[in-house]
Amino acid sequence: MNILITGGAGFIGSHTVRHFVDRYPDSHIVNLDVLTYAGNLQNLKDIENAPNYTFIRGNIRDEALIKDIFKEYQITHVIHLAAESHVDRSIGDPMLFLYTNIIGTAVLLQVAKKYWENDYSGKLFYHVSTDEVYGSLGQDSGLFTEVTPYDPRSPYSASKASSDHLVRAYHHTYGMPVVISNCSNNYGPYQFPEKLIPLMIHNILHKKELPVYGKGENVRDWLYVEDHVRAIDTVLQKGLSGQTYNIGGHNEWKNLDIVHLVCDIMDSKLGRKAGESRNLIAFVQDRPGHDLRYAIDASKIENELKWTPESTFETGIVKTIDWYLDNQEWLKAVTSGVYKTYYDRQYNTGRKGKLTE
Repeated sequence: MNILITGGAGFIGSHTVRHFVDRYPDSHIVNLDVLTYAGNLQNLKDIENAPNYTFIRGNIRDEALIKDIFKEYQITHVIHLAAESHVDRSIGDPMLFLYTNIIGTAVLLQVAKKYWENDYSGKLFYHVSTDEVYGSLGQDSGLFTEVTPYDPRSPYSASKASSDHLVRAYHHTYGMPVVISNCSNNYGPYQFPEKLIPLMIHNILHKKELPVYGKGENVRDWLYVEDHVRAIDTVLQKGLSGQTYNIGGHNEWKNLDIVHLVCDIMDSKLGRKAGESRNLIAFVQDRPGHDLRYAIDASKIENELKWTPESTFETGIVKTIDWYLDNQEWLKAVTSGVYKTYYDRQYNTGRKGKLTE
């Protein structure tokens, strides 16, 4: 396999790239990332010189670049993770999300169609999406399945729903082999500290306010990132073309309960008085259009492809907190912006090894 992974310097992307580079030494892994604020090459320092790995800095909307990558590396598989993904940012700047998540996906699909259409055998376009495309569930009942009607509520989820539809359209119209997965909220090492769990960890470390939307009653299903990556590998290898697979962690938690748990674990590990960090919680105005509850029915991937999550939330959150405590320099570099100088110093035009000097 020659695999193009888009967004491979991001949170889920970096875990995915590392997994495929390590597990498939005879395959070549090309990581394409434009390196927005969420892209961090320090996440991949341990594999950056691997013989089966190439990093290219570039935008998925750059059709000429995508064509060059397909031609030069004879791409056989695409794992499309690149996306603007933060709901709050999509509310403030929706057009960026539309350009990246919809137009970027369309460019990738069109280039893949051109280079594969005479021989689709051994090819696959894998689009990684979100459970947010399904809308909102009731407080205590219901699960998202693969046939749940789409009902996106934010510019982010609407842009991801649009890209899902494009992928399916290329399958039905052109016969392109595709799979889609819709996953629940990921957490784990290397997550940018704008998201709930790393933000809480960072703020607790520095005894800063812990902002919680509304009353903290919004419910999400949580998936440990390494479980997600195993699922991506499973779908890539075993998934049926044209199918969608929901990936969930069987871990429904209210936001406030998560914050309480993180506070208590952090207090214990930092040697603070029990309950000290809970005093930092501050309830803030709720996010516009904040969906009440997401929950995944992952029975299809479990029954058909034999994947199940290995981490409960209780075990995964401890591993996550331990990683951030052991990697406070990484956290400091990200929150201060210093991490950007690493790739700005090493990459200019996007090709591996081309320096700015």
